[in-house]
Amino acid sequence: MAQNILIGISGGIAAYKIPQLVRLLKKQGDNVRIVMSEHAHEFVTATTLQAVSGEAVRDALFDPAAEQGMG
Repeated sequence: MAQNILIGISGGIAAYKIPQLVRLLKKQGDNVRIVMSEHAHEFVTATTLQAVSGEAVRDALFDPAAEQGMG
């Protein structure tokens, strides 16, 4: 059964390992969403994470596009 997984990435050196983790989770059929801090961008890009997860990556506290989607 597929799990819904939310991964939060901060500005630590281990952030570079997250794309591989996401690939493994997706391979087993899980749904993965990602939130990253401002400093996480120093170790991995949002574009890379979006490519491996297939989902938009959140990196700001308030996202105007997401807010509009709430109706």
